[in-house]
Amino acid sequence: MRRETSTVVALVGEVSDRVLAELERSPNVSVARGPAEAIAEPGGQHPQPRPAWETGSLAMRAAARLRSPYVIVTADPLADVAAAWRHLWDEAGGPELSAVFETSAAEALAAWRAKQFELPDYYLLIAGEHVEGSGADLYLGPLRTARPHRVAADIAGGPAQVSRVLDTLRSLPHGPWWPPLDELVDSIRIFYAGGLAE
Repeated sequence: MRRETSTVVALVGEVSDRVLAELERSPNVSVARGPAEAIAEPGGQHPQPRPAWETGSLAMRAAARLRSPYVIVTADPLADVAAAWRHLWDEAGGPELSAVFETSAAEALAAWRAKQFELPDYYLLIAGEHVEGSGADLYLGPLRTARPHRVAADIAGGPAQVSRVLDTLRSLPHGPWWPPLDELVDSIRIFYAGGLAE
Protein backbone atom coordinates (compact mmCIF):
# COMPACT_ATOMS: atom_id res chain seq x y z
CA MET A 1 0.00 0.00 0.00
CA ARG A 2 1.27 3.45 -0.88
CA ARG A 3 1.86 5.99 1.89
CA GLU A 4 1.64 9.35 0.08
CA THR A 5 -0.72 11.95 1.48
CA SER A 6 -2.32 12.63 -1.91
CA THR A 7 -5.05 10.50 -3.43
CA VAL A 8 -3.59 9.17 -6.67
CA VAL A 9 -6.08 8.52 -9.47
CA ALA A 10 -5.07 6.91 -12.75
CA LEU A 11 -7.06 8.46 -15.58
CA VAL A 12 -7.48 5.85 -18.32
CA GLY A 13 -9.23 6.10 -21.65
CA GLU A 14 -9.49 9.02 -24.02
CA VAL A 15 -8.33 12.13 -22.18
CA SER A 16 -7.49 15.29 -24.10
CA ASP A 17 -4.66 17.66 -23.24
CA ARG A 18 -7.29 20.39 -22.85
CA VAL A 19 -9.08 18.40 -20.12
CA LEU A 20 -5.79 17.73 -18.32
CA ALA A 21 -4.83 21.41 -18.51
CA GLU A 22 -8.21 22.43 -17.07
CA LEU A 23 -7.92 19.87 -14.28
CA GLU A 24 -4.48 21.25 -13.40
CA ARG A 25 -6.03 24.68 -12.90
CA SER A 26 -7.95 23.35 -9.93
CA PRO A 27 -6.13 24.21 -6.67
CA ASN A 28 -6.73 20.67 -5.38
CA VAL A 29 -5.46 18.73 -8.41
CA SER A 30 -2.01 18.06 -9.84
CA VAL A 31 -1.29 16.01 -12.96
CA ALA A 32 1.62 13.57 -13.23
CA ARG A 33 2.05 12.85 -16.92
CA GLY A 34 3.67 9.67 -18.10
CA PRO A 35 7.08 9.90 -19.78
CA ALA A 36 7.66 9.43 -23.48
CA GLU A 37 6.43 6.04 -24.55
CA ALA A 38 9.60 5.23 -26.47
CA ILE A 39 13.21 4.80 -25.42
CA ALA A 40 15.94 5.78 -27.84
CA GLU A 41 18.14 2.87 -28.84
CA PRO A 42 21.92 3.21 -28.92
CA GLY A 43 22.80 4.81 -32.23
CA GLY A 44 19.52 6.78 -32.26
CA GLN A 45 17.61 4.49 -34.61
CA HIS A 46 14.26 2.76 -34.13
CA PRO A 47 13.15 3.78 -30.65
CA GLN A 48 11.96 0.90 -28.48
CA PRO A 49 8.50 1.26 -26.91
CA ARG A 50 8.51 1.32 -23.12
CA PRO A 51 6.39 -1.32 -21.43
CA ALA A 52 3.31 0.16 -19.77
CA TRP A 53 4.44 -0.95 -16.32
CA GLU A 54 7.52 1.26 -16.76
CA THR A 55 5.68 4.38 -17.95
CA GLY A 56 3.13 3.83 -15.19
CA SER A 57 5.88 3.36 -12.62
CA LEU A 58 7.62 6.58 -13.67
CA ALA A 59 4.32 8.49 -13.56
CA MET A 60 3.55 7.09 -10.09
CA ARG A 61 6.99 8.22 -8.87
CA ALA A 62 6.32 11.68 -10.28
CA ALA A 63 2.95 11.65 -8.49
CA ALA A 64 4.65 10.88 -5.17
CA ARG A 65 6.57 14.16 -5.43
CA LEU A 66 3.44 16.29 -5.92
CA ARG A 67 1.62 17.79 -2.96
CA SER A 68 -2.06 18.29 -3.59
CA PRO A 69 -5.17 16.48 -2.36
CA TYR A 70 -5.60 14.69 -5.71
CA VAL A 71 -2.94 13.68 -8.20
CA ILE A 72 -4.08 12.54 -11.62
CA VAL A 73 -1.72 10.05 -13.27
CA THR A 74 -1.93 9.71 -17.05
CA ALA A 75 -0.01 6.41 -17.39
CA ASP A 76 -1.29 3.12 -16.01
CA PRO A 77 1.16 0.34 -15.09
CA LEU A 78 -1.48 -2.21 -16.15
CA ALA A 79 -2.23 -0.69 -19.57
CA ASP A 80 -0.50 -3.50 -21.50
CA VAL A 81 -2.34 -6.12 -19.43
CA ALA A 82 -5.63 -4.31 -20.07
CA ALA A 83 -5.03 -4.13 -23.83
CA ALA A 84 -3.99 -7.78 -24.08
CA TRP A 85 -7.00 -8.93 -22.05
CA ARG A 86 -9.38 -6.86 -24.19
CA HIS A 87 -7.93 -8.43 -27.36
CA LEU A 88 -8.62 -11.88 -25.94
CA TRP A 89 -12.32 -11.04 -26.17
CA ASP A 90 -12.44 -8.60 -29.10
CA GLU A 91 -10.76 -10.69 -31.76
CA ALA A 92 -11.11 -14.23 -32.97
CA GLY A 93 -7.71 -15.67 -32.29
CA GLY A 94 -5.92 -18.67 -31.04
CA PRO A 95 -3.37 -19.33 -28.37
CA GLU A 96 -1.17 -16.45 -29.56
CA LEU A 97 -3.56 -13.94 -27.95
CA SER A 98 -3.43 -15.84 -24.67
CA ALA A 99 0.36 -15.84 -24.92
CA VAL A 100 0.39 -12.05 -25.40
CA PHE A 101 -1.80 -11.64 -22.31
CA GLU A 102 0.35 -13.98 -20.23
CA THR A 103 3.53 -12.20 -21.33
CA SER A 104 2.08 -8.79 -20.43
CA ALA A 105 0.85 -10.10 -17.08
CA ALA A 106 4.20 -11.78 -16.30
CA GLU A 107 6.14 -8.58 -17.07
CA ALA A 108 3.84 -6.47 -14.89
CA LEU A 109 3.98 -9.03 -12.06
CA ALA A 110 7.79 -9.21 -12.20
CA ALA A 111 8.04 -5.41 -11.98
CA TRP A 112 5.47 -5.28 -9.15
CA ARG A 113 7.29 -8.01 -7.18
CA ALA A 114 10.52 -6.05 -7.65
CA LYS A 115 8.67 -3.08 -6.09
CA GLN A 116 8.91 -1.04 -9.28
CA PHE A 117 5.31 0.14 -8.90
CA GLU A 118 2.17 0.02 -6.80
CA LEU A 119 -1.33 0.48 -8.12
CA PRO A 120 -2.93 3.92 -7.87
CA ASP A 121 -5.52 4.52 -5.18
CA TYR A 122 -8.29 4.68 -7.79
CA TYR A 123 -8.91 4.26 -11.49
CA LEU A 124 -11.15 6.72 -13.30
CA LEU A 125 -12.13 5.42 -16.71
CA ILE A 126 -13.01 8.04 -19.29
CA ALA A 127 -15.09 5.83 -21.54
CA GLY A 128 -16.92 6.24 -24.81
CA GLU A 129 -20.65 6.66 -25.10
CA HIS A 130 -21.50 3.33 -23.47
CA VAL A 131 -19.82 3.05 -20.09
CA GLU A 132 -21.79 0.26 -18.48
CA GLY A 133 -22.04 -2.62 -21.01
CA SER A 134 -18.89 -1.78 -22.85
CA GLY A 135 -17.81 -5.39 -23.28
CA ALA A 136 -14.37 -6.60 -22.32
CA ASP A 137 -12.78 -3.94 -20.18
CA LEU A 138 -10.23 -4.75 -17.49
CA TYR A 139 -11.22 -1.75 -15.38
CA LEU A 140 -15.01 -2.18 -15.48
CA GLY A 141 -14.72 -5.96 -15.33
CA PRO A 142 -12.15 -7.72 -13.15
CA LEU A 143 -10.77 -4.66 -11.34
CA ARG A 144 -14.18 -3.23 -10.49
CA THR A 145 -15.36 -6.68 -9.40
CA ALA A 146 -12.33 -7.06 -7.11
CA ARG A 147 -12.69 -3.57 -5.59
CA PRO A 148 -15.93 -1.79 -6.64
CA HIS A 149 -15.05 1.38 -4.71
CA ARG A 150 -11.69 1.77 -6.43
CA VAL A 151 -12.94 2.08 -10.03
CA ALA A 152 -15.12 4.93 -11.29
CA ALA A 153 -16.28 5.70 -14.81
CA ASP A 154 -17.29 8.83 -16.72
CA ILE A 155 -18.72 9.29 -20.21
CA ALA A 156 -16.28 11.15 -22.39
CA GLY A 157 -16.89 14.48 -24.00
CA GLY A 158 -19.00 17.53 -23.51
CA PRO A 159 -18.24 20.90 -21.97
CA ALA A 160 -19.02 19.63 -18.46
CA GLN A 161 -16.46 16.81 -18.50
CA VAL A 162 -13.92 18.61 -16.30
CA SER A 163 -16.53 19.48 -13.68
CA ARG A 164 -17.79 15.86 -13.74
CA VAL A 165 -14.25 14.56 -13.20
CA LEU A 166 -13.76 17.01 -10.30
CA ASP A 167 -17.09 15.94 -8.78
CA THR A 168 -16.03 12.28 -9.13
CA LEU A 169 -12.73 12.99 -7.38
CA ARG A 170 -14.53 14.65 -4.47
CA SER A 171 -16.96 11.74 -4.11
CA LEU A 172 -14.57 8.78 -4.34
CA PRO A 173 -15.70 6.30 -1.68
CA HIS A 174 -13.41 4.65 0.84
CA GLY A 175 -12.94 0.93 0.65
CA PRO A 176 -10.43 -1.85 1.09
CA TRP A 177 -7.06 -1.52 -0.66
CA TRP A 178 -6.28 -3.56 -3.77
CA PRO A 179 -5.51 -7.23 -3.26
CA PRO A 180 -1.96 -8.28 -4.17
CA LEU A 181 -1.37 -8.02 -7.91
CA ASP A 182 -0.79 -11.75 -8.31
CA GLU A 183 -4.27 -12.37 -6.89
CA LEU A 184 -5.73 -9.72 -9.22
CA VAL A 185 -4.07 -11.35 -12.23
CA ASP A 186 -5.46 -14.75 -11.21
CA SER A 187 -8.95 -13.24 -11.04
CA ILE A 188 -8.46 -11.61 -14.46
CA ARG A 189 -7.58 -15.00 -15.97
CA ILE A 190 -10.90 -16.53 -14.92
CA PHE A 191 -13.14 -13.48 -15.39
CA TYR A 192 -15.89 -13.97 -18.00
CA ALA A 193 -16.03 -10.74 -20.00
CA GLY A 194 -19.31 -11.73 -21.68
CA GLY A 195 -21.07 -11.10 -18.38
CA LEU A 196 -20.41 -7.37 -18.69
CA ALA A 197 -22.60 -7.07 -21.76
CA GLU A 198 -25.47 -9.12 -20.34
